[in-house]
Amino acid sequence: MNCLSAPERAETISQIQKEEYDILIIGGGITGAGILLDATTRGLKALLVEKNDFASGTSSKSTKLIHGGLRYLKQLDLALVREVGRERAVLYRNAPHLVVPERMLLPLIIGGSFSKLMSRIGLTIYDIFASVKPGEKKKMLSKQETLSLESGLNEDILLGGALYSEYRTDDSRLTLEVIKTACNLGGVALNYTAFTEFNYEKEHVNGISAVDTMSGNRLQLKGRQVINAAGPWVDEIRENDGALGAKKLHHTKGVHIVVPKNKLPIHQSIYFDAGEGRMIFTIPRGGTTYIGTTDTNYSGDLNTIRVSKEDVNYLIAGVKKMFPGSDLSEGDIISSFAGIRPLIHQEGKAPGEISRRDEIFVTESRLLSIAGGKLTGYRKMAKKVTDMAMERLVNEFSYKRIACQTRFVVLEGGDIDDMGVLKVDLAQSLSQLGVSEDRIAYLAHTYGSQAFKILADCSGEDKDIALAVAEVKYAIRCESMQTLPDFFIRRTGRLFFDPLSIEKLMKPVAEVAAVQLKWNEERMDKEIQSVKQALEDIVHFE
Repeated sequence: MNCLSAPERAETISQIQKEEYDILIIGGGITGAGILLDATTRGLKALLVEKNDFASGTSSKSTKLIHGGLRYLKQLDLALVREVGRERAVLYRNAPHLVVPERMLLPLIIGGSFSKLMSRIGLTIYDIFASVKPGEKKKMLSKQETLSLESGLNEDILLGGALYSEYRTDDSRLTLEVIKTACNLGGVALNYTAFTEFNYEKEHVNGISAVDTMSGNRLQLKGRQVINAAGPWVDEIRENDGALGAKKLHHTKGVHIVVPKNKLPIHQSIYFDAGEGRMIFTIPRGGTTYIGTTDTNYSGDLNTIRVSKEDVNYLIAGVKKMFPGSDLSEGDIISSFAGIRPLIHQEGKAPGEISRRDEIFVTESRLLSIAGGKLTGYRKMAKKVTDMAMERLVNEFSYKRIACQTRFVVLEGGDIDDMGVLKVDLAQSLSQLGVSEDRIAYLAHTYGSQAFKILADCSGEDKDIALAVAEVKYAIRCESMQTLPDFFIRRTGRLFFDPLSIEKLMKPVAEVAAVQLKWNEERMDKEIQSVKQALEDIVHFE
């Protein structure tokens, strides 16, 4: 059984209802994915269910950076800087196609968050605690050196700058590859499977009732230890097991906008002051530049998160302050995305002041829930909660104690010795199609060594359609793609970073998906309409 083969979904659903799992995870974001991999590599039988698509919540809407923890230096949280720095090194080793070194420019300005002296001291500490490699350590820059790198910066307020080390990623692809790695090692993951209620034996949670939202069928799933890793929905799930208690989540909204690169033609990623102690990233990606993020309280619908004009105006104003020659406007935005941070509430603190540390909630019914944390620290979060689950299995069910194994588990596609060699090999394989250098880089950093499996299905006169068709076949066969938005948003990132390509690709991709997934004409039209609606939503601001 290949649980990530969409055509085999019915078989997977039939099988999982016959099993009792050691670990049953609710939530298919990066935290749930990490727990699935951790449990599976310890030899535990593990099942993950996600009510929508994998990574459809916060885990596809982050700033897409594997942070080294620079912001935590301002809070003097050196332990957290050390932890995320070490985790960044682990991720870079285990997923080199998805974790890409990025030199970040930090402009130092009059009255800014970072003075020259504090930047020098802070970045030196950062280099040490974040385990930065010798060739990637910080470099302090004069005003002229900073302007030579980015001539559009505001000279009137610029004092100088610093270059430091960060790593860029694709958050939804990272989540997918963690899940795929776990499933290839014996774990099971099912998207579009919504939790409805807990099941109990002797007042202890021993499974869940769920519904397959693709068919409407109800499922009964058994698990000796249930872990709630539902991100922003953690409290909603917890409420099904009783009162929340004193500790609750605090939701904040983070918004990013995407513009064509020629509207903000920066040469590298930049992290700059936006005023009032807030910082903004501008990051080049392909033919675009994305800008973010906001950090505001959120109490609205967790399933429909909108970008407001206020969010857009804040980001554009921040850009214009740092790049006074920019004529960026709302009309230049080609896409946007908004995610919710599930932070642990701290009374009296503003959104930007609330700790990003994770926390585990334990109930008398033995339900474990985990929330908070950052993308970079997902593996340590998974280890912490799986350790607790392991302890219970040892003490109550006489399991053999097995320690975390994930530190050296290479993720799917990450078995690469040299990214440069991979790109050369891909270029040779695609030479007859005349595929651009940008598209080769996209394949290398999206799929890693798996790109060659996609190329095996790539044929046709139109190179763009041929490649997209090969990708959708792979996504259906190996990545549990169930809908067209799954493909255009989370499997390929096209909705956010190449939306103009979708009109040409939508119908041929839908036609292939219809054959593979046995859609009728009505279903295919519905899927196309859902993508068209998504294209409208990313440029509609309330």
